[in-house]
Amino acid sequence: MKKSLFTLLFVLISLFTFAQSFEGKIIYQLTYKSKMPSVTDAQFSSMMGNTQNYYIKGGDYKSETNGSFILSQLYINKDNKLYNKFSNSGALLWNDGAVNPDSVISSALNKGVIVNLGHKCDELVLTCKSGLQKYYFTSKLPADSKLYVNHRFGNWYAFLSKANAIPLKMTIDNANFYMEAIATDIKPMKLDAALFTLPAGVETKKSPY
Repeated sequence: MKKSLFTLLFVLISLFTFAQSFEGKIIYQLTYKSKMPSVTDAQFSSMMGNTQNYYIKGGDYKSETNGSFILSQLYINKDNKLYNKFSNSGALLWNDGAVNPDSVISSALNKGVIVNLGHKCDELVLTCKSGLQKYYFTSKLPADSKLYVNHRFGNWYAFLSKANAIPLKMTIDNANFYMEAIATDIKPMKLDAALFTLPAGVETKKSPY
């Protein structure tokens, strides 16, 4: 599989992140459609998983999937690094949150486009170098974009700086795949800070992706 595809998959899980205003767990249902002759829809779903659980506290977050390739991601705000667990690596592979392989060309905001989990959501459309990203959000679930001002990876701050809210739905459309993520449950709860720390003695390496 091409290095660029690994990078896109890697960026993808970083897009499901939230800011200080919400603390708790969010569950997303994911679907994929492949645009690559050598990779089927089922293979994308197997690698990435069809369910992702997100745990957010302050400026830190952690995601876990039921995928066979990308297993989890931990963002530590004070380091501005994303630590990723892949099934083929014993070490956690990290990316600098300030480095973004993508860029936003233009954006458009549309009011009251969908309803999800009882919330009427606005739509933010980001036309990017990599393709099209759409986010659906409500001001009733605010997020503090200032916590993520240095999180350029995955165009995350580009979204938060305009929405200041948690996305309840997102789509990614690029040359390799189309992905749709829909929040199916939001559980506000107090989380232990230890959840957002690196395991003792774990090996970390700079990601090649």
